Amino acid sequence: MNDDRLTEKLADRVLGWKTAPGRFIKPGRSWIPTSRFKPFVRIEDAFELLQGAGAEYRLSATRGQIFTAEVRVGRSKGKAFGAEKARVITMALVRALELDRGSDATPGKSGIRI
Repeated sequence: MNDDRLTEKLADRVLGWKTAPGRFIKPGRSWIPTSRFKPFVRIEDAFELLQGAGAEYRLSATRGQIFTAEVRVGRSKGKAFGAEKARVITMALVRALELDRGSDATPGKSGIRI
């Protein structure tokens, strides 16, 4: 599943936003362009999702700037690691919410490099 589709699923499930052509419709009928919400790229958007999900999380980094994110939502856990911090956080949340079913990654499986 590609980043755009996962972003749509996250926006709907975590933030309650609906997808419309070129934009996300927020509760209260306000909206933002899809180009302004990029949790795989923008760290602020990744943290907005963590907060919206009510997630517990742990972030760490090595000297070589490999980031690891461990996310727990309820009883479900997700883990990811890689060089791009926003992507790592977002993928760990995707795995915790089991939104990546149908892709080659196993939800919640430790040690999957992204």
